[in-house]
Formats: sequence, C-alpha cells, structure tokens
Amino acid sequence: MSLQNNVLLTVAEGATGWELIEKSFWPMVEGAIKFTIPLTLISFTLGLIIALITAVMRLSNSKILRAPAIIYVSAIRGTPLLVQLFIVFYGMPSIGLTIDPFPSAVIAFSLNVGAYASEIIRASISSIPKGQWEAGYSVGMTYRTTLRRIILPQASRVSIPPLSNSFISLVKDTSLASLILVAELFRRAQEIAARTYEFMIIYVEAAVLYWVVCFLLSIGQEALERRLDRYIAK
Repeated sequence: MSLQNNVLLTVAEGATGWELIEKSFWPMVEGAIKFTIPLTLISFTLGLIIALITAVMRLSNSKILRAPAIIYVSAIRGTPLLVQLFIVFYGMPSIGLTIDPFPSAVIAFSLNVGAYASEIIRASISSIPKGQWEAGYSVGMTYRTTLRRIILPQASRVSIPPLSNSFISLVKDTSLASLILVAELFRRAQEIAARTYEFMIIYVEAAVLYWVVCFLLSIGQEALERRLDRYIAK
C-alpha cells in the first residue's frame, strides 16, 4: 500500500470534527504543494508563451499567420476546459499517444490559458497609441525591434491585472485535474471524504485552502501593480 493511502486510511480511522480537519489538513496541503502549485506555475508559464506567439500572429497582416491563430482561439474558447482535459488524457490513447495524468493536465491547461491570455495580450498591444510605433520607425527600428523594445514593455503593464486574474482562476481550475487522476488538493479531498463520509467538513476545508492560496496571490498582484505604478507619470 502506498504512503499516500496509508495517510488517508489514518485520516479515516474514527476522526470527526476538528480532529478530522487536523488530520486531513496536511494531506491536502501536500497535494497543493506537489501538484496544484507546480501545475499552475508550469501551465501558466507555457500558456503565456503560447499566448504571446498567438497574439502576434493575430496582429499580423498575413492571412496565413492569422488564420490558424483565429481557429485555435475560437476552438479553445468555444469548448469546455473539462472536455479539453478528457480529449488529451482519455482521447489521445485511441490514436496511439498515451500521456500520464500530470503532463496531460499541463498540456490542456497551457493550451487553455494560451487562448484566453492571447486575447488579453492582443488587446493590450492594440491599446498602445500608433504614435509609439511611428516613433520606433522614425529612429530606424524594425517592426520586431519596435514591438520588443517599445510596445511590449508598455503593453505588459496594461495586461498585468487581467493576466493576474487569469492566473488566480487557473489555481481554481486545477481542481478539474482530479478527474484525470492527478493527486492535487481537491483529489486528496475527494479521497479523504470518500473514506470518512464527512463530505461537508472536507470540502469546506478544501475550499478554504483554495481561498487562502488565491488571497495570497491577490496580495502579490496588488503589490506588483503598485510597483509598476511608480513608473507611470501622474
């Protein structure tokens, strides 16, 4: 029997009330540290890379570049995240490609974040006055150099609040990974609840843990926004 199952069985042995909360706390925190947080960080980082590439493709004058970006964003935004997870984990083996639960979750979440974040980045870039582009061209910069040195630094500040919200939402969305056997926070809560039959206590405890993580992230978001505001003329 695995160490995880031993811990869960220990939790299940006659514990009720506060005793149950105390015994179930660390298994759920362990799930958050080992899976929920890494899954969030990896997926969001890869998603931002995908989002930036997609946003630039959508802003391109080339139809060859715009078309696949538009189709990708439309497909991801038009289908549920849970369906996307199931396609990657349960659907891929039918075409001979079997992926473990954690990498499957990373792929699905990254693609999902990439589509939504690309629209945020695209809107942020579009919000920069055209005069900034002209200023770059006037000193001999190319399109790529102007985008990298003038436009993206300004657009990044505009995109911080909505991207931070997406990051916080992703923390909560990782609970869906429990359905493809990733032993993250909510999966641990499900296993403990199934053994103890104390569904209300365990699920409320899981909700509080998610809330604490999101609350701490929101504090970090506010601190980052205040820091960026220091560089803006008032």
